[in-house]
Amino acid sequence: MLNLFSLKRLSWGSGADGQEKVVLSAVEVESLRSEIVALEERESHYKAQLEHLDEILRYARLSSYLYIRSRWEALPGEPPPLDDAEVDDWLPRFVVLQGSYIYLFLSSADLSPQDSTLLSDIVEVDSLPCFTREDEETRYCFYILTRHGLRYECSNVSKIQVDSWVAALKIDCKLGSDAKDINDTIMM
Repeated sequence: MLNLFSLKRLSWGSGADGQEKVVLSAVEVESLRSEIVALEERESHYKAQLEHLDEILRYARLSSYLYIRSRWEALPGEPPPLDDAEVDDWLPRFVVLQGSYIYLFLSSADLSPQDSTLLSDIVEVDSLPCFTREDEETRYCFYILTRHGLRYECSNVSKIQVDSWVAALKIDCKLGSDAKDINDTIMM
């Protein structure tokens, strides 16, 4: 067991029965105890993260990594936003559709989301044209528009993944073929 702690500062000696023994001062013992406590705390933190992730994924309707960027729609009377198609500000996020929310996490191991949106606030979901990045990788895209004017643009290399998100969001947000009529009613 003591060989696990291959600390060079420990002095080894032989006992009367021929077995190797470690000779420790009180300071060294206390240092090892504090290291063990720190490792146990880190282990419990990692266990909590894993349990949280397990809980999220167990009850999630859909979850995956998506590249996301957010934009605000122009308010009435404002000039239209500049065309920023050339700006590469897509950030990878772990996105979870669970219950009546969409959660955006920085990574799948995070304990709390960076952002969340109520499904009832979503007024429009639809596909966007795909694009090819500098690394020759084609990205398929869709957007989510909230009643507050916040527009999440999402992309993934998998067309199936994007189609799954669009279909699930349209169903969960009750945005069917008459989504345009619903959007007009909500925005008034």
